[in-house]
Amino acid sequence: MFIPVEATPPSFKDFTLILPAIAVGNVAQLAVDLIVSTLCMRRVGFLHTDCLVPMVGPSPYATSAKTAGELHTTAEDAEKKLAVLQIRSPIIHSRSRKFRKVLVSWIKASGFAQTVVLSSSHAYQRDDQQLKGTPLRYLVTPAMQKTSGTALTELGWMEMEKVSAFPGLVDTNAEPRLSVPGGGITKGLFTDSCQEELCLAVVLVFCSEGDNVPDAFTLVNHLNDWLLLVDNDKRGPQKWKVPSSWTLLFGNSHPPSIF
Repeated sequence: MFIPVEATPPSFKDFTLILPAIAVGNVAQLAVDLIVSTLCMRRVGFLHTDCLVPMVGPSPYATSAKTAGELHTTAEDAEKKLAVLQIRSPIIHSRSRKFRKVLVSWIKASGFAQTVVLSSSHAYQRDDQQLKGTPLRYLVTPAMQKTSGTALTELGWMEMEKVSAFPGLVDTNAEPRLSVPGGGITKGLFTDSCQEELCLAVVLVFCSEGDNVPDAFTLVNHLNDWLLLVDNDKRGPQKWKVPSSWTLLFGNSHPPSIF
């Protein structure tokens, strides 16, 4: 259930929705942080659900003591007709299917024009064809293919390849299948969206656990080539505003006394 922070609920009609999947390295969540921080998006509400592990914390985008106590989940940029849903807590495994249904139902009821799911997948589980070219891939539902398929093809994006059901074994009867190892609800949400005829795209990057900040910049720059969220004339991380919460992303620096 979506809970607005103001008395008048916001209208998301014909907006683009961006949300992360809880996946390898939390790359998608970091990318969403960059979008919200750079565009200075205002908080408009949150999703109330029992499908996530309960948590509480200060605003990750706080710039002063005055804003440090604000929680942040759903934000919007009315001028760009853009809405972002940030997910910071792990999905309870036994309620993953229910959470996907909640998301699909809310997306349909809100009237979003298109939805973009940012995600990541284990780099070490790529097959031979996925080792070629860029580590970035995309998926689109049939409905999204009709509206944006040509644009993505013109950008030279690579579609996520289907892989053998039994890697290493030759079985002519086995059809290749979609696999997003380490992608959390990515595959399930994509499949549900295909069945519900939603305009949804998945943009993901192959990566490994570790310092995934560079992967987040790679993913958000790739997305920006399509959606043009910020000025594309600027190159590198300078065009993205890093949120204040990232200053302690890896904790405090080493104590000098150890030397």
